[in-house]
Amino acid sequence: MSLTITLIQSDLVWEDKAANLAQFEQKLTQVGDSDIVVLPEMFTTGFTMNTSLAETMQGPTVKWMLKMAKKINSVICGTIILEEAQVYYNRLLWVQPNQTIQYYDKKHLFSMAGEDQHFVAGHNKRILEYKGWKCALFICYDLRFPVWNRNQDDYDLAFYLANWPAKRALHWNSLLLARAIENQAYVVAVNRVGIDGKGFDYIGDSSVIDPAGNYLYRQSGQEAIFRIELKKEDLEAKRKEFPFMQDRDHFQLL
Repeated sequence: MSLTITLIQSDLVWEDKAANLAQFEQKLTQVGDSDIVVLPEMFTTGFTMNTSLAETMQGPTVKWMLKMAKKINSVICGTIILEEAQVYYNRLLWVQPNQTIQYYDKKHLFSMAGEDQHFVAGHNKRILEYKGWKCALFICYDLRFPVWNRNQDDYDLAFYLANWPAKRALHWNSLLLARAIENQAYVVAVNRVGIDGKGFDYIGDSSVIDPAGNYLYRQSGQEAIFRIELKKEDLEAKRKEFPFMQDRDHFQLL
């Protein structure tokens, strides 16, 4: 059982939704046959606290994602600034070609940038089943918190969508490896490149890591579109070869 995933590592136009949607529409024409296409965090705006850019679930970006998912016959996932009940979320949208939408609201808000002052944190983990794979959804700063990421035998593949700056690239790369190894799961991570409106530099390091901590892909410093096929039998073989997860600590999130 295989799953084909395309990662789009891109520069983002600061706070310009129309320009970003236009560039991603062009990039999506290049992805080929994929089950899932992954875009960066806040792919329409860059990592901004400007909530005047928020949209609703009936807004133009969601409509665009629905249109493009149907057009390329693939799940499209990315995060946007979402307004609901007069509060704001950094929301990861998982939009399927059959026009079904599921989502995950970022749990760990980046307080050092004031994200917690502008957005409301989500409280629920989101693990989806798609084409026989259990997929866990995470956003950027979530990566630092292993309890939230812990695989309780409930996922095969973890997605991380980020705007993670270059000056902390060592942390990004080290933590992604750790999450793959400790959770014995594939990791697919998409980060942006370029310089944002606040002068922060991003070098990408979007990557795919196997359950043993081996890089299957890693790209730094430039825009890239990469497609990879992951095989469920490879995951199952690694878990059978070294079944340490059977000795894991059991706990319940409060």
